Amino acid sequence: MTSTSYRGYARVSTGEQTLNAQKDALRAAGCVEIFSDVASGASTDRGGLEAILAALQPADTLVVARLDRLGRSMPHLVATIAALEARGVGFKSLAESIDTTSAAGRLVLHIFASLADFEREVIRERTRDALAAKKRRGEPVGRRKALSPSRLSAARQMLEGGLGAAHVSRVLKVGRSTLYRALAASV
Repeated sequence: MTSTSYRGYARVSTGEQTLNAQKDALRAAGCVEIFSDVASGASTDRGGLEAILAALQPADTLVVARLDRLGRSMPHLVATIAALEARGVGFKSLAESIDTTSAAGRLVLHIFASLADFEREVIRERTRDALAAKKRRGEPVGRRKALSPSRLSAARQMLEGGLGAAHVSRVLKVGRSTLYRALAASV
């Protein structure tokens, strides 16, 4: 039989903020070990989070003071908790009283997952609508061309003047493949 242990994760966004309140709450909840990061929630480089995810064993429970300390976004949060669940690891958020080791906690998680799917679909619909509106107005859609017609003309003149493609690419600050594609498309 495996023993259950609570492992905590705390995060603050800047060095001016303190982890003390989160760590106190995690200790009071019974966490035997606490990992932490000082990093923006949007940051993907969070060593403390990576370390705790690697340390968690089946039957362990990851505990956070608040949901926003764990996930960068609702979809990221739901995906992280689902990955924990697949490994047999529980999740507990103290402020929101979510505990996936209980049926009610799993229900709340599934509601959050549905909300995350809804959020992604709304974003996709807005993007499609905005692109369609731009097309109707005759506005350009997609990435801006790396080489404007005048820069492409300058590239052609440099190449015809005997300069190599690598040199021309460096001067124009584009990759050689971008230069070759632009030249081929303009013929």
